[in-house]
Order: sequence, then structure tokens, then C-alpha cells
Amino acid sequence: MAKQKKKRNKKYSGSDAAMTRPSITRVEAVQRSNIGQWWHDHKRITKPLLIAGAVILLIVWLIIELIRIIANA
Repeated sequence: MAKQKKKRNKKYSGSDAAMTRPSITRVEAVQRSNIGQWWHDHKRITKPLLIAGAVILLIVWLIIELIRIIANA
């Protein structure tokens, strides 16, 4: 069995190598209140939870009203 050639793990940096572009970091400079900053940080988690809670509350309210209508009939 022939000896395997070692693989090259060094990046090519010759004159015709692809240029790497610098990474751009975007920063928001916004003055927010404590509550506004909390909302900005937790919006991705909190928004779906609030929507789901509102839907569940609506369904429970509709079921209670349906039971009240049936009980009075």
C-alpha cells in the first residue's frame, strides 16, 4: 500500500488568490427606556408567546359564552 500524500490545510495567499472582504459590523445607536430595551432584546421570544396567549384566552372566552348560552336555553 502506497503512502498517502498529506492534504494541504493552509490557505492559498498568492497574487491570484481570492480577496477576502472585511466583515462589516452594524451597530444601532438608539436611546431606549429600560422597558423598550428589554422588548427589543426579547421580541423574538415574547411576541409569539403573547399572540398564543391571546388566542388561547379568546378560545376560552368563546367556550364560556357558548356554555352560558346553552345553559340559559
